[in-house]
Amino acid sequence: MTRRAWLAFAAASVIWGVPYLFIKIAVNHGVTAPVLAWGRVTLGALVLLALAWRAGALGGLRTRWFGLLAFAVAEVAIPFPMLAIGEERVPSSLAAIMVATVPLIGALLAMRFDHSERPTPIRALGLAIGFGGVIALVGIDVAGHRGELLGIGAIMITATGYAIGPMLLKHRLAGLDPRATMGASLAIASVLLAPWAALDLPSRAPSAGGIGSVVVLGVLCTAAGFVVYAILIGEAGTSRATVITYVNPVVAVTLGVLLLGEHPGAGAVAGLLLILAGGWLSTDGRLPPGMSRLAARVPRRRRVPSAGLPQPGTRQRLLTGRGVGLGRPGMHYASNGAQFGRHCRPMHDMRA
Repeated sequence: MTRRAWLAFAAASVIWGVPYLFIKIAVNHGVTAPVLAWGRVTLGALVLLALAWRAGALGGLRTRWFGLLAFAVAEVAIPFPMLAIGEERVPSSLAAIMVATVPLIGALLAMRFDHSERPTPIRALGLAIGFGGVIALVGIDVAGHRGELLGIGAIMITATGYAIGPMLLKHRLAGLDPRATMGASLAIASVLLAPWAALDLPSRAPSAGGIGSVVVLGVLCTAAGFVVYAILIGEAGTSRATVITYVNPVVAVTLGVLLLGEHPGAGAVAGLLLILAGGWLSTDGRLPPGMSRLAARVPRRRRVPSAGLPQPGTRQRLLTGRGVGLGRPGMHYASNGAQFGRHCRPMHDMRA
């Protein structure tokens, strides 16, 4: 992946690792799942549409209304309330880890609908390892708890929508300004979610923490998150973009432990390790460009024949004037029967 793709990958991983914390806070402080989803997408739509209008980027949307509608339903209108419903029943960290099934679902869908995104053997192995980590988590931490299993089912609906959304974005909405695309999609989702939210209003006024969580979810995790994610899809492709769901659980589990007092068990630790390994392999097992160049700059010393020992097939010669040990500091002179000037290099420049 390019440097721009890796930067977008890092930003999206953090931005979309945070929502699970704020969703949990919101539902615990009186905000119902439909109202939470509606408030989140409405705020995000207002921010993004204002930015797109100011940039004059709304004109290209007129011929893409069907793609916008499909994306709004698959990526927002269904997954967002389902995720909030799921977090009413399971910890935020477990919800984030379950969403890590998105790359696997995306790979399965790609086999039928997106031939350019079919996984390579290495990437397929990474997806399998990462999904194995999710299975370890669910099998150890959730088995036997009916309420949590219902929550897991709702979150799996979310994961399926998250896998479909990027494919629609790539094939139906490519070439559009991300602010306009996401703003319009969120506005459509807001209209679709409004009736549900009106039928399930909170029984009492939510606390300041609940309202503040909705604001953070709308502005940071939705408006900013969708724009960064669209950039990532354009730079790295659909399958690699969805690999952020392998990194999100790390952020979510950390925040859940530190701020919500959640206690992941041994299954969570094993699962996260597998998820990290799967995420790395799913991006072809390569280092970011900056780290690759840094590793290439590490000097590796070349084996040089010891001074004073004759080499097989050569005749040891005595160098006069500029002989061994008499040259400039930092230089090493090796003579094995060849002329002096052709084989000497500074020690600091000896790279394998």
